[in-house]
Amino acid sequence: MTDYNKLYTPGNVDEGVVTTVVEIPMGSMLKVEYNREKGTFELDRVEPAIFAKPTNYGFIPGTLDEDGDELDTLIVCPENLPLGVVVESRVIGVLNFEDDGEMDHKVICVPADDRDSGNAIQTLADLPEQWKRKVEYHFNTYKDLKKPGTTKVLGYGDIEEAKAVINDCIKRYQEQ
Repeated sequence: MTDYNKLYTPGNVDEGVVTTVVEIPMGSMLKVEYNREKGTFELDRVEPAIFAKPTNYGFIPGTLDEDGDELDTLIVCPENLPLGVVVESRVIGVLNFEDDGEMDHKVICVPADDRDSGNAIQTLADLPEQWKRKVEYHFNTYKDLKKPGTTKVLGYGDIEEAKAVINDCIKRYQEQ
């Protein structure tokens, strides 16, 4: 059993650096979720291939979003990151997202030490517009075969908005 919420802090949010744990590698059709009570990763469902994750997907330990789960992350990285890997990440923005009427934010981040690109991605403006369109399309449609119209991308927020979301989620976790 691995309780990431006890082993790791959310990171240094004021400096824009967070800890994120990978739940789903980029390209995976498997919807895996962290079960905080058991400290395990569990397969929730197999998604249709057309809805494979367009980016690595994870969560920030020691947080709780409005949907009752740890705060989600989208980890921009040129390769798939294996399930359970812990990544020190730099925050570059947030995807404001609604799922079944609940806010379900996605903090967008990159590895804090990316020597391949020379840490080229510093803000959302450094990401290609096509990447943003693919992510928006994915989250607007990935439940359409089962529950059409239940997800809605509400736009992107900058680094400061992302930090505010993270701090709200830390507070919510501490108050639980």
